[in-house]
Order: sequence, then C-alpha cells, then structure tokens
Amino acid sequence: MRIAVDAMGGDHAPRAIVEGAVHAARDFGVEPVLVGIPARIEAELRRVGAGALRVQVVEAPDVIEMHEHPAMALRRKRRSSIAVAVQQVHEGYADAVVSAGHTGAAMGAGLLILGRIKGIERPAIAAVLPTVGGRPVVLLDAGANVDCQPQHLVQFGLMGDIYAREVLGIPSPRVGLLSNGEEDIKGNDVTIRAAGILRDSKLNFVGNVEGKDLFFGLADVVVCDGFVGNVVLKCGEGLVLAIRQIFTSELRGWRGRLLAFYLLPLLGPARRIWGRLDYREHGGAPLLGINGVCIIAHGRSNARAIRNAIRAAMDAATHHVPARIISAIHGEKAAALPCLR
Repeated sequence: MRIAVDAMGGDHAPRAIVEGAVHAARDFGVEPVLVGIPARIEAELRRVGAGALRVQVVEAPDVIEMHEHPAMALRRKRRSSIAVAVQQVHEGYADAVVSAGHTGAAMGAGLLILGRIKGIERPAIAAVLPTVGGRPVVLLDAGANVDCQPQHLVQFGLMGDIYAREVLGIPSPRVGLLSNGEEDIKGNDVTIRAAGILRDSKLNFVGNVEGKDLFFGLADVVVCDGFVGNVVLKCGEGLVLAIRQIFTSELRGWRGRLLAFYLLPLLGPARRIWGRLDYREHGGAPLLGINGVCIIAHGRSNARAIRNAIRAAMDAATHHVPARIISAIHGEKAAALPCLR
C-alpha cells in the first residue's frame, strides 16, 4: 500500500514527517511517497538511515505556509506539497494522503482535486477521542465547517456512523448530537431541527449529548458544527496538557522526589493513561465526504504522530471508507434522510 505524505507540512517538517514515515515503513510494511523538496527530504532519509526501505520521493517545489489563505495559496502554488500529494491519490498512484500542514489547504486540495462525494454537501473532519470506558467516540465536525445547516449535521451523523462501523468495528454506533442540554428543547435552531431529522432517520440516534458527557461514552458518534467541534477538541487537548504539567510541577523538589519514589508502582498505569489521552497515539483525523482518503494530522505532530497518522490512513483505505459512504447515501438509512434525496 502506498501512502502519499506531505513532507513539508507541519511545525517540525520535514524532519519529523520523514522520520515518522520511515517508522511506518518499518512497522507496517507501507510504502510512503514523500512529497516536497527532494534535497531536504533525502537529507532526512540519510539521517534516519532509511537504507533499502521502499520510500519514494516526489518533487513539489512550493510549500503553503500556515498564515496563507488556503484558496489563494492553492491557486498561486499549484505545485505545493499538499496539492501534489493529493494529486497522487487522484491519479491512483497512492491509496491515501497524510498532511500535518495547513488544514484549510488540505481540505481545499481534497475538494478541488479529489472532489466531493455526491449527496454530501460539506466534508467533515472526524476526530477519534478516548472515553472512560475505553471505546472511542468519533466527533465530527472537528473544524472543517464553522457554520452549518441542519442537513449538514445529519450528513455528518451518517458519515460518522460509517466510520465507526467500518474502521472502529462498532456494530451499531450510537449517534448523538452535541448540545447544551439533554432535553429535546435544548440547543439552537440548527441543532433542534437536526435532532428532529435524526430522530426520524434509521440511524441509531440517542438524542442530545452534553459536553460533560462526551468522554463518558454515552454515544459512539457525536455531531456538531466545526466551530464547536474544534473548540471542544482544543479544550480537551489543553486540559490534558495542563493536568500533566500540574502533576509534574507537584513532583519537583525533595518532597516531590520522595512522593515520586512511593508512586513508582503506579508509573506503568500512568503511562498507559497518558497514552490513551495523547493525540499523538491517534495520529490524525480523516476528512470524510471527499472521493479519497485524506488524514489531517496535528500541526505539532512528531515522528510518532506521523507514524500513527499513516496507520490511520491505511485503516481508512483498507476499509474503503469513501466507497462505503457513497454506498450508504443510496442505501436504506439514507432513504429516510430528506437531505440526501
């Protein structure tokens, strides 16, 4: 399997991107296609001792920076690393694409080059988050669409249902709607109307889910607009980092070292807990609703995060997620959704 990787995208590119791709090649047997400036990529390949690994390099002379407007940058930089990486999927040379670069540019390139799935009005970023019970929850949209209409939230629910079913192996995913209360009357006009459509659909809709319940596994798929979803995602990430820093600060000094000595038996479970909460372990989030597999990784991704983002791309490609969404749009569940007729 070939995975196109935007080698120039991300805060630590190309070093962390190339290193992560090499780890993925060794661990998963995947063939990374590193897209970007060849001289810089090849220097990193030599640094990590890629040797005889099957890693390809494809030239892309331009890079879209984080401060650039995505649509304008894609027009001006037609040979940018993200555009060329997505083109690899469009031409059938790669099975999926991974980028830790400009999210807007990745989404724009996906829409322009791969195209939107017919029947889906807005693609959505599906973030896979941990829960107390251990079973993950899919939150979408996590940042692609700031303003949404009820039919967009319903379509997110359908795509999230497919991803949870096919990739995460959840037989009958429970779909919830993120709102400011459990009651049907709670929420703004968009969420109330979306809840009505979801309630009449053939999705396993379980009603409204409050923010405090998101990580307790009340639903397997939780839908919201991209503004709310991104705020939830960043708040959760910040909270985990804050707790970790508070815990570390409490272990400073001689009293802290003494406490750490008594806590040594708990270090193993603590590492497993941090691992479950660490975004680097999940790698990246799929952009659902386009005609191809595109995984958007965190801008601060290190090598481990890129390795796991490539694993997520392999999973989505292996389970033919875009094809499953296309099939579902014409299936029994979609027949009950007016927004897909």
